[in-house]
Amino acid sequence: MRTEQNAQTTNSAPLAPNLQAPEQPHRLRGLHPGWFAAVMGTAILAVATYDNPGDIATLESAAHATGVVIALIAYLIAAVLSAAYAARWIRHSDAAIADLRHPAMGALYGTVPGGLLVLAVMTSVIGPAVLSDSAVTVIVAALAVVGGVLAVAISVTFAYVLFTGEAPVDMVNGGWFIPPVVTIIIPMALVPLMPHTSSGTARQLLMLGYALYGMGFLLFLFVMSLLHDRLVLHPLPGAPMAPSLWIGLGPVGVGVLALLALAHAGAPLFGSSAATVTLISQLAATGLWGFGIWWLAAAIALLVRYLRAGTLPFGLGWWAFTFPLGAFTVATLVLARVWETSLIEWFGVLLYVGLVTFWLVVSAGTVRGLRTGLVWRR
Repeated sequence: MRTEQNAQTTNSAPLAPNLQAPEQPHRLRGLHPGWFAAVMGTAILAVATYDNPGDIATLESAAHATGVVIALIAYLIAAVLSAAYAARWIRHSDAAIADLRHPAMGALYGTVPGGLLVLAVMTSVIGPAVLSDSAVTVIVAALAVVGGVLAVAISVTFAYVLFTGEAPVDMVNGGWFIPPVVTIIIPMALVPLMPHTSSGTARQLLMLGYALYGMGFLLFLFVMSLLHDRLVLHPLPGAPMAPSLWIGLGPVGVGVLALLALAHAGAPLFGSSAATVTLISQLAATGLWGFGIWWLAAAIALLVRYLRAGTLPFGLGWWAFTFPLGAFTVATLVLARVWETSLIEWFGVLLYVGLVTFWLVVSAGTVRGLRTGLVWRR
């Protein structure tokens, strides 16, 4: 009979805690590569909040103000973590490279460009409320360039690690979705720049956006097939790996948003074909969103199974509950308004309540873990 594996050796690698925390001097050396998932989760919460779930007019001002506050928190977290990551690569490059070459840890480095790119998208949405247009454009452009280059580089590097290594089947996990989903975010960071460029440059950015979308989406399909086979043909991952299964929602949510954003941004360039491209993009995005509902239901069912089997140990991996659900929440709200369907809008509100709950629980656990040393365990 099928049973979950214990959190051992390679099976517990992605964001899973060990039994003993390292001493203070070793915390920088052992800094977890998945920390930037906190930036991704917080930034997408800011976007979802700013979108005013439920589209209630009387709450719009409060939603915008709260979104701005959460955005500032996301930037603060990113600044602290950027300094920590840079210090680790300078002082402990051997440990950082060892993580990059690990078939589980290596994928988590994708959260770094992921965080930068989600910050870019967040800034394009919320920035105009507090910054000048020129400042928003400069910030988004800088984050898009740095995040985009890092995203592609880490995606190729991690694939090379898998191609040239001998990863056992129990290493296949939801963390492998991170490099693909990060690549799909790049087009969403490029789209806000198009109105501020010449028509020729805008056309090049649009083409690049679609190319990167194809890159990330195909990789998502490859990883999904691997994970599906792993879940069907082998025992379920150990409890510390359970949150990673939610990451599958990330490429779905971002895939929906990127398709719609590219179609909207490209409308002036498509000419008479714009309406057709928009309709096809809307239909494709809706179909992809439908798969997300299935994956969400499966992820919830598996989470309940893990909880019934015993306690779910807290670790940095719990941040996997936030960004994927946040991306799917924002995608749901956007689709509800595209289709003008109040039922889906309120489904988005339900997802938003779940997102806020997860973010509060994981944030509280992270703060508590910083005090007790739990989050330094690997």
